[in-house]
Amino acid sequence: MEFGFTPEEEAFRREIRAFLRAELPPDWGQQAGVGALGEGGETRWEFLRQFQKKLAAKGWLTLGWPAEHGGLAATHMMQVIYNEEMSYHRAPTQLGVGPDRVGPTIILYGTDDQKQKHLPAIANADSVWCQGFSEPGAGSDLASLQTRAVADGDFFVIDGQKIWTSLAHKADMCILLARTDQDAPKHKGISYFLLDMNTPGIEVRPLYDLTNRHTFNQLFFENVRVPRNCLVGDLNRGWYIAAATLDFERSGINRVVAGIRIHEELVEYAAQTRHNGRTLVENGTVRHKLAELAIEFQAGRLLSYRVASMQARGQIPNAEASMSKLYGSELQQRLAGAGMEILGMAGQIAPGTNWAPMAGRLEQYYLFASALTVAAGTSEIMRGIIAGRGLGLPRG
Repeated sequence: MEFGFTPEEEAFRREIRAFLRAELPPDWGQQAGVGALGEGGETRWEFLRQFQKKLAAKGWLTLGWPAEHGGLAATHMMQVIYNEEMSYHRAPTQLGVGPDRVGPTIILYGTDDQKQKHLPAIANADSVWCQGFSEPGAGSDLASLQTRAVADGDFFVIDGQKIWTSLAHKADMCILLARTDQDAPKHKGISYFLLDMNTPGIEVRPLYDLTNRHTFNQLFFENVRVPRNCLVGDLNRGWYIAAATLDFERSGINRVVAGIRIHEELVEYAAQTRHNGRTLVENGTVRHKLAELAIEFQAGRLLSYRVASMQARGQIPNAEASMSKLYGSELQQRLAGAGMEILGMAGQIAPGTNWAPMAGRLEQYYLFASALTVAAGTSEIMRGIIAGRGLGLPRG
């Protein structure tokens, strides 16, 4: 077996690192909460938008898109290398869900008019998209959603509610799932829409997470009129398009690499910090836990590489993508828990004081990691996919 990268791939990795050294502030990776998009005021938001413009100018926002739609048609492994380096350096890879989810979905299912209208804006970093899927009573069981879209001449009228909508307060556009046939079985009466966030009747309310950041939002729709040409694919077939969108979300290496960076910082901290006359790494329990996690992160990285390898061969890594997502998200939680044990009570100190170990990054990471086994599909859902589609087991 050959696990190495080609000379071209290694050159691309070096190019990304050089770009990040030039374009990110020197202390970017050391800031606690640096990945909290939408936080930090207008100055920070403007920096993030301009950084996206620079990625777009290099073609990296749409690295894997076909050339005819503004992409570089890069190989799957080149995309893995890009995501790996961006995630490791905590760079803002994209704002919203446009490049990795909306664009590929429109390429597959959109009309020519939808492609001409939306793809250039995504590729040029001119638009920010959010995802209106989950509802208060429809999360893991997404097909139970109750937001309605009723046909009215050349429009659909939308009423309902969405929740956990990241960056909705900053977004220009939204991909929206709504029920268009109330009498059909729940998976067969859903349609997929492209919604302008400036449409009258939309209310955005903030939701603050455990780290007290405002990234999530609730959306409320009251008599929101959406033109018929905003429907993606066939009426009442939106569930199957949404499934493709979610597959794009689950197949990345980001979850593993984000944890690798924290693990490296934790190893460095333990090697430099003394307790009772000796460094933390001289404690056998600490040494063994850090070593165990190092092994697990290498296994997680290989699971992600397998997904990319299958995609490169034209295969659909359904169960394999779920394995990678499940393992990566639960591994980050194991790392967060181990980090708190190693740092002790001081690990709970939030950023903003000199007393916080690792500048409070571990505290923020611990709180953030609690959501990773819910976002993009719960661990229970992932195990169900692995059992059913991977092992061929019957439903429980």
